[in-house]
Amino acid sequence: MSRWLSHWGLREAPFTKEVADADLWVPSSRKATVETLVETCRDRGHAVLAGEPGVGKTCVLRALRHRLPQDGFRLTYCHNVTLGRRDFYRHVCLALGLSPSATAAAVFFAISTHIEQLGTEKVHPVLLIDEAHLLHQDVLDHLHILANYEWDSKALLSLVLVGLPETRQRLTLAKNRSLWSRIHTRLALGEAAPGDTAEYIGYRLKRAGAERELFSSDAIALLHEETHGRLRDIDRVATDALKLGARRKIRTVDRELVVRVFGEQEATIED
Repeated sequence: MSRWLSHWGLREAPFTKEVADADLWVPSSRKATVETLVETCRDRGHAVLAGEPGVGKTCVLRALRHRLPQDGFRLTYCHNVTLGRRDFYRHVCLALGLSPSATAAAVFFAISTHIEQLGTEKVHPVLLIDEAHLLHQDVLDHLHILANYEWDSKALLSLVLVGLPETRQRLTLAKNRSLWSRIHTRLALGEAAPGDTAEYIGYRLKRAGAERELFSSDAIALLHEETHGRLRDIDRVATDALKLGARRKIRTVDRELVVRVFGEQEATIED
């Protein structure tokens, strides 16, 4: 075990990505968003989730994956979106466990046939498309066909598009109106509230074995102010603060220590 972990009485590094879906923290302010996405998938609808980097979009997606029962849904995660239409659908084929064919028409036929087969098995496929703001226009031009694929008057596939705010801006363009009109659930994740940051830090520290408060309220307030509640930035700064605090043999991370960490990080960037 690292010395800095021992100093704070921690079993493991608290601010790491290696967290199981079941143990994933979802702030109270985001739970309604997760429930809305779950309801959308249960209703066989489509959704777009937009937000700035680090506001918790991936956490929401992982929470969605954990909440949907495996026996009734088939989730496919697609993040390699900087592809042309044929290669994008080949990527989707591979994610679905299919063997992609040579032509775009054959690839699309394989996907649509597989989706129809899942429908007969009472399994609803959900296609999660991350970094959707990077989708090529020729892919967006074609996605509405999947979104409109119906059987017994019910869509057989749910699309969940996730990306930066530009995603929403692109979808509202006139040339994408066919797809946009089919997406009834339109969600935007704003910046986290100060309470979210405090809740997050407390949750991650407790999960790592902390038996007392390791950050002062002033330190948490500064962390939130400087990171705007973005989890990746909180993870980095909080970890550096714990390591620095261990080297200085202090008992609580205070505002002064966090100020020092930010100063050292800015000096590193300038160098």
